[in-house]
Amino acid sequence: MEPSTDVRTADLSELRRRRAELRESIDTLEHALAAPASGRAVVWGERVHDALAEIADDFRDHIEVTEGPDGLHQSILSGDLRLANAVAALAGEHAPIAADLADLLTVTEPPVMPSDVDAVRERATGLLLRLVRHRQRGADLIYEAYETDIGGGD
Repeated sequence: MEPSTDVRTADLSELRRRRAELRESIDTLEHALAAPASGRAVVWGERVHDALAEIADDFRDHIEVTEGPDGLHQSILSGDLRLANAVAALAGEHAPIAADLADLLTVTEPPVMPSDVDAVRERATGLLLRLVRHRQRGADLIYEAYETDIGGGD
């Protein structure tokens, strides 16, 4: 049984808002990583750390909205059990992404040393790629479940 249109519309509006927030956080991290670090590793590291903290907050909210007892995943499954594998795959990405975020937050605790910049950039860029792909798969799932384009949040 598909969720009611009123509930679905409200849920999807909230999802769009949170999705846009996560996209903004991803952009902030991308800009922080791209900033020059030569001769200013400590300041660079602080910007990167702050951007990671913002993403971590947004990602925690994302997990709550999707995996909570009244969350999006439950709503999708109540409407279409054939999407169970896609829901499980997305939910399975949450813990590893959250762990990478937590580890990068630890690694970027001030002060970041010049010798750490390249490794932090490499790991955080990989995290950005995982987050973008996760968002894409989530948008695909929403479309398949509700035939609704939630957009890129851009």
